[in-house]
Amino acid sequence: MKKRIFLLLCVSLSYLSLSVKAQSNAFAITDLRVVTVSGAIIERGAVVVRDGLIEAVGENVKPPADAVVIDGKGLTIYPGFFDTNTSLGIARPVASPSPTPGVSIPIIPQSVPQQLSASNYPAGLRPDLDVVEQLRAGDAQFESQRNNGITTVVTVLRDGIFNGQSAIINLAGDTVSAMIIKSPFAQHITFRTLQGGVYPTSLLGTFSALRQMFLDAKRLQEWKKIYESNPRGIKRPEEDKSLEALFPVIEGKMPVVFNANTEIEIIRALNLAKEFNLRAIIAGGHEAWKVVDRLKTQNVPVLLSLNFPKRTSAASEEADPEPLEVLRFRAETLKCAGRLEKAGVKFAFQSGGIQNYADIWANLNRAIENGLSKEMAIKALTLNAAEILGVADRLGSIEPGKIANLVVVRGDLFGKDRNITHVFIDGKIFEIKQQKEEKRPSGQSALTLAINLTGVWNLNIEAMGQTIPATLNLTQQGNTLTGTFQTSITGTSTIKEGRVNADTFSFSLEVTLGGTPTEVTFNGKLSGNQISGSIQSQQGVFSFSGTKTP
Repeated sequence: MKKRIFLLLCVSLSYLSLSVKAQSNAFAITDLRVVTVSGAIIERGAVVVRDGLIEAVGENVKPPADAVVIDGKGLTIYPGFFDTNTSLGIARPVASPSPTPGVSIPIIPQSVPQQLSASNYPAGLRPDLDVVEQLRAGDAQFESQRNNGITTVVTVLRDGIFNGQSAIINLAGDTVSAMIIKSPFAQHITFRTLQGGVYPTSLLGTFSALRQMFLDAKRLQEWKKIYESNPRGIKRPEEDKSLEALFPVIEGKMPVVFNANTEIEIIRALNLAKEFNLRAIIAGGHEAWKVVDRLKTQNVPVLLSLNFPKRTSAASEEADPEPLEVLRFRAETLKCAGRLEKAGVKFAFQSGGIQNYADIWANLNRAIENGLSKEMAIKALTLNAAEILGVADRLGSIEPGKIANLVVVRGDLFGKDRNITHVFIDGKIFEIKQQKEEKRPSGQSALTLAINLTGVWNLNIEAMGQTIPATLNLTQQGNTLTGTFQTSITGTSTIKEGRVNADTFSFSLEVTLGGTPTEVTFNGKLSGNQISGSIQSQQGVFSFSGTKTP
């Protein structure tokens, strides 16, 4: 009888142990290579995660009894990777009232409606706009980024000259507040004009408007300080949310991210930063290598875009040869990261609007082939990014006490055999399922299974609560797609980087609105004589559907 009771007790304890472990927030990844980034590589060690934080890391770390153990034999673990300039997580935009009656802007709408508020400035000159108010939570929307090891991003609205205040977020969380690492992070500025005849309508006017707003912010801040110290006999200063949003900027408490790719754009940003003593960060930076001395002198880091320039039209025997300066620009861009490393300019990476995140790895390899070291490539994805963003005390390296954002990889991180197996975000584990190659009948290639999209397609694009008609004229040769895209507002654009795979297709093109060229990417699927899918831009994601013309 006692023996039976003892056995029942053992069974009960076993089930209790399993139940506790199943509910545990602890994980131990053992017997793997640990790239801490902040210190020496541990060739054979373990990492313990508990309650969203890194609890222990080292060679002789033992898995806790309550931890779920992951055998890491043959694996390498890295800190989670950053994408330092995105518009991820932003809810689908609502249309803004158009400055010109009857004029709507497809594909690239205003991200934020014109609001009735304590601001004297039009849409596009609203530094008070906060991306957090536009964010939506949910893990599913970030699957592509997580599958490529991205755990943390800077996200910001894309419209206007002042893009507003950005936030640093993790790419997982049931609520927006659970995703936020730091908010607000920075003020973002793009050198462009406003549309619909709204001032400024020229770049000269843009710089004049920026300077005037910084000067007005300084004046208002001084006025408010004087008034608050003794209001008697002093006219009450008006409230202005837009100017007040610049107070931490002119005080040096909040950085300014300038979207600038060319040498002249970067110099203009540096000049403006010097004039108003701003904490500048350059985003884009394709020609940053030309101004390394200025960047070092002013201690300005770079969020370097991995969206390298491509041909503006599909290559063909009949196409005119590209100008030498264009070819040189493309070649020199690949060398920029290596040159910044050599010059000692701190930089991190951003996707730069790349829609297929797998392309990040191909482009990183191109940068490595052109002078960037693998060690710096890893650092630019992790600790450098965390330091530039001001969150290195909690992210960017594998150290006890930091947030458990981790990437587990089988094979060489920069090799074709790279296989990301697990991603941890705030200690939450995501198992990355590898896409299996489609089974085909014996002797049949992928090419023979490919769809045929050649023809004219009438599209309907859902954007800004409107249905916008468009026309696609496609030519397919093998798995290559070329052609044109046309709407009554954007005119005709040439398709580039067109690809067909099984029953899906993708291509990118450039549209110009209000004098500003912007790249967008189509991802679609064919079903019978109908196509449907999404259009992605830095401003948001929109759906389309279409039917082939008989």
